[in-house]
Amino acid sequence: MTVDTPVHRFELHDAETAPEASRPILGEAARKYGFVPNLLRVLANSPVALRAYATLGGILDDGTLTPAERQVVLLTISVVNRCRYCVGAHSALARRAGVAEDVVEAIREERPLPDARLAALSTVARRLVAQRGWLDEGAVQGFLDSGFDPAQLLEVITALAMKTLSNYTNHLAETPLDVAFRETAWTPREET
Repeated sequence: MTVDTPVHRFELHDAETAPEASRPILGEAARKYGFVPNLLRVLANSPVALRAYATLGGILDDGTLTPAERQVVLLTISVVNRCRYCVGAHSALARRAGVAEDVVEAIREERPLPDARLAALSTVARRLVAQRGWLDEGAVQGFLDSGFDPAQLLEVITALAMKTLSNYTNHLAETPLDVAFRETAWTPREET
């Protein structure tokens, strides 16, 4: 179903307008990024949603996937879910995490990745979304044969939970892309 206008209007909160329980997380984001990303400003409408997103992000940061690998997963999931905001943001964040430009572009364009290990990671993330978590043994074995372990497959699922929260929020809110990410703006293939 295509929606021409947002189903719900969500305020883009700041430290003064956000519900009290959302303010500490917005403050932490401002310190971490130098600004508060619009996604977090939207999520601040619900302290529960904002806390869930921030908590999952922190948990993933403590995991065993490298920052570059995490960005490959988050970017891949966002492309599959057609989330303009998250693809733009994670394209920039992937570059900052050291993901090669040709890998970022391949994910954005849904082409095979030039790096075999990252290709296996991206493929398992894409299949998890497309197949709603039902992976055949070949998909799991391909992931494991690329040097990942079963625990890391669960980290990919954790990233999927985080991106479901943000991708779906952005779909509903039509979250505007931050100036910091405008150079990596993205339009899904079927819309070009």
